[in-house]
Amino acid sequence: MNSNSLPWRFCIAPMMDWTDRQCRAFHRTLSRRARLYTEMVTTGAVLHGDRERLLGFDAYEQPLAVQLGGSNPDDLAAAARIAADFGYAEINLNVGCPSDRVQDGRFGACLMREPGLVGACVAAMKAAVPVPVTVKCRLGVDDQDIEEALDAVADAVVAVGVDGLVVHARKAWLKGLSPRENRDVPPLDYGRVARLKRAHPDLPIAVNGGIADIAAAKARLGEVDGVMIGRAAYTEPALLLDVDAELFGEPAPVADAFAAIEAFEPIVAAGLERGLRLHAYTRHMLGLFNGRPGARAFRRHLATAGMGPEAGLATLREAVAKVSRDRAPASEAA
Repeated sequence: MNSNSLPWRFCIAPMMDWTDRQCRAFHRTLSRRARLYTEMVTTGAVLHGDRERLLGFDAYEQPLAVQLGGSNPDDLAAAARIAADFGYAEINLNVGCPSDRVQDGRFGACLMREPGLVGACVAAMKAAVPVPVTVKCRLGVDDQDIEEALDAVADAVVAVGVDGLVVHARKAWLKGLSPRENRDVPPLDYGRVARLKRAHPDLPIAVNGGIADIAAAKARLGEVDGVMIGRAAYTEPALLLDVDAELFGEPAPVADAFAAIEAFEPIVAAGLERGLRLHAYTRHMLGLFNGRPGARAFRRHLATAGMGPEAGLATLREAVAKVSRDRAPASEAA
């Protein structure tokens, strides 16, 4: 397979409270080729909750993966089947989240200690659905040796036919660090992920963690099959405008950030018609004009006038009108 056609060449990470349906619609406006992920959804929520609210999406979001949280193979198989019926292009198992709530449920990063169970979970999902099943994991947790821990998880899931592995290139500390601190404090080790790829040349492997721009993504793609960007894609969404051209050799879907807003307006209008507030969309767009004069005024307008129940497309256009179409030196950008 041509490296440019691999599904995981460029991914936007699943992020709780961020990568909701409105965020994904915005990101899709900026890139046709980026692989998008839902926020993590627990098996209990899928099996017993409001499935349309939790799993519903629009066809234009594809290619889209759902990330499941759980550790019971039967429940994961049932949840995966439900998600596949919704039309997701991939089912991803969370083996990387370090939050206390996730640990209490015996899933997320703590599963790095139970590679056999991770393998059983993947096997159950593979048997249940026809779409790819992948795993997102860490290098290890707490005092684990990252060579042994990562190999053990990778070997367990490869043995049952996992379709791909996304590795956050740092350990997770389950005690003493918050989930926010776990994104920064343990050191990154891209070399460890590169070694894993050399050991599994036929397994698609993507790396996550600390990748802040397209240049950094390209550097990592010399070692692995794909990259997954999280916070940078969210706080600096304009970088997504370069993904299709720089990583896939295809034209960007829109010419620039201003054109992206225009292309996004019909989606926002449809959401407003359904009763959503403008803020449900614009909260994901605040960083779009970073580096341009007027960016601060754009954010301020959306954070004030854009918050009210009466705010609509006119409010968004007013905010955009405050941004200069000419870039200024960083020292002059607002």
